[in-house]
Amino acid sequence: MPPNRSDDEVLRRWSCLFKGPLPVQRYLAGDPQESFELAQVAEFSQCYRRRLADLSWFMKCLNEPIARQANREDGCTGHFWEARFKSQALRTEAALLSCMAYVDLNPVRAGMAATPEDSEHTSIRERITPRFNLARAVREQMQLDALLRFDGKVKPLLHFEGACVQAEQTGIPFAFEDYLALVDYTGRAIDPRKKGAIASTQPPILQRLGINPDHWLDQSTRFEAVYRQQRRRSAA
Repeated sequence: MPPNRSDDEVLRRWSCLFKGPLPVQRYLAGDPQESFELAQVAEFSQCYRRRLADLSWFMKCLNEPIARQANREDGCTGHFWEARFKSQALRTEAALLSCMAYVDLNPVRAGMAATPEDSEHTSIRERITPRFNLARAVREQMQLDALLRFDGKVKPLLHFEGACVQAEQTGIPFAFEDYLALVDYTGRAIDPRKKGAIASTQPPILQRLGINPDHWLDQSTRFEAVYRQQRRRSAA
C-alpha cells in the first residue's frame, strides 16, 4: 500500500473485509476515545498497513471466500486449493504480454472453447464483448459476507494505451488491436496434432518489441513451466 495513505484510509479499507477490534470500530464510528485507545488504534493501523501491502494477505483474503463458496456449493469441506499461490514478477513487456496471452488462451488450450472470443471468464472475452457488471458483483460479495462493505471506486479492466511514451502511463502500453492479433496468432500455433506449429503470419507487435517468434510461443504457451525453471535457476 502506498506510504502516503493516511491512517484513517488504512482503517477504512481494512474494515471493508474485517470488523476489527472494538477500539477500531469505535474510532471509525466517531465515538470519543481515551488516549490509550487512540494509541491502540494507531498500532492496529500500522499492522493493517503492512498487511494491505502484503501479497500473501491479499491472496488469503481472495482465496478464503472463494473456497468457502465452492465448498458450500459442492456440499463438502476441507482444502479447496491444491497448493499455495506462486508469485512471478513481470519485468518486461514480453513477460507481461506472454502472461496475459497464456491466461486468455487457457480455455482454448483446455478444449473448453474454440476461440478466445467464445471463452468464458477471460479478460479478452470481456474486452471484446463487455458483459460483466462489477458493481453488481461487489453487491453479491457483500451478500455472501465476503465483503462487509465497499465504498471505494469500482475500477474496470485496465485500458490499452496504444503505445509506449515517456510520460507516466496508467494503462497497458500497447494497442488492443495488436494484442488481439497476438493472441490469435498464438492460439493458431497451439495445434494438438503438431506441437509447436508456427503460424504463417506474425503480428507486427513482435517485430516492434524485438521478440523472437519461437521464444514468444515457448513463453506464452508454457508460461508457468518457463518461469518455474527461471525461479529454480535464480534460487540456485
